[in-house]
Amino acid sequence: MSLVLDPAAQDLLFREARTANTFTDEPVTDEQIQAIYDLVKFGPTAFNQSPLRVVLVRSAEGRERLVQHMAEGNRPKTATAPLVAILAADNEFHEELPALLPHFPQAKDLFFSERPARESAAGLNAALQAAYFIIGVRAAGLAAGPMTGYDPAGIQKEFLDGDHTPLMVVNIGKPGEDAWFPRSPRLSFDEVVTTV
Repeated sequence: MSLVLDPAAQDLLFREARTANTFTDEPVTDEQIQAIYDLVKFGPTAFNQSPLRVVLVRSAEGRERLVQHMAEGNRPKTATAPLVAILAADNEFHEELPALLPHFPQAKDLFFSERPARESAAGLNAALQAAYFIIGVRAAGLAAGPMTGYDPAGIQKEFLDGDHTPLMVVNIGKPGEDAWFPRSPRLSFDEVVTTV
């Protein structure tokens, strides 16, 4: 059985997609980011909790504040990408549940009244949304450079607060010269899937 999605779209979103390491200086517009969000917000999360929060870093001052918290090897990429997104999990997402889950507003207190339960749910579901975000960046014809090489406590203090946990930093833009490392191997279907 073949996939319904057009092969060119399959290539754009998955087969030809890579983590970009260099970018051109072509700007990433607010309209592009809005379009990305307006697409990926429909990706499923448990209880429709939608805990992903995004901090866009555009200014030179913001970039300087961010770069100091990146791992040494990631600093040049982050310093030169046209736009950088800090993706974070909102550990107080439950406050939005009455609006996001109107048919079951009591879920807020029934399942998420305790902070540890919220942190666990927020981490998992915001990570799902981060993956959707990366695919949305690709769907917009842009390249994404997601990274977890940074000081989480430093980024949290500098850009977030105690209710938001950083998940990753994503450089965004048009790929520049020598943007791609060689494709690394992937596991085969038989190595991953077990049928019982």
